[in-house]
Amino acid sequence: MRKVLLAAVLLGTGGCNWWYNEVPSPDQLMHKVPWFDHMILSKGVHPYQRTDIPRNVPAGIVPVGGGERDWRVGDPSAAFPQYGFDTVVANRQVRPTTPPQPGARSGQELYEVYCSTCHGQTGVGDGPVGPYVAAFSLLTPVARGWSDGYLYSIVRYGRAGMPQYGDKIIRRDERWAVVDYVRSLQAASPLPAAPAGGTK
Repeated sequence: MRKVLLAAVLLGTGGCNWWYNEVPSPDQLMHKVPWFDHMILSKGVHPYQRTDIPRNVPAGIVPVGGGERDWRVGDPSAAFPQYGFDTVVANRQVRPTTPPQPGARSGQELYEVYCSTCHGQTGVGDGPVGPYVAAFSLLTPVARGWSDGYLYSIVRYGRAGMPQYGDKIIRRDERWAVVDYVRSLQAASPLPAAPAGGTK
């Protein structure tokens, strides 16, 4: 029995010796297997983070990391900030068919916080700051004629002298909620009827 036990110990020790001294380590293998060098030395490619790689992106898709593509025009960080967006892309924006996610703030709440100071409670442009910044009325025929995507882009990027609010209203469903609330203000204030017989 002792001989069997001694043989097992010697064999086991020899096995350990073989394992630690004969089996190459990953560092040693790196130079023996040709594709290891290539994998370690090659530069990582991040196709969705590089602008120099052409991409054919179907309209309406969401990037892999979530969020939206960018259609900003102008430089909001300039000494005199310029706010704007590509109107063609803006008009192609489609309202999502999914309901707002849990925890989303209402369009009325967001409007009262971010919009009413200039555009007023009813959207006519008579907020406390409105006269000082020449806030435009959201109830004019021009504003009513804007597409939902255009209104959404105004909320996200700003327009002319109006600053962007996309950095404050970060969630996409909340921006659309603001658009819906503006539409409800427009519906609650129908345009006055044109005078009969036209103008004199």
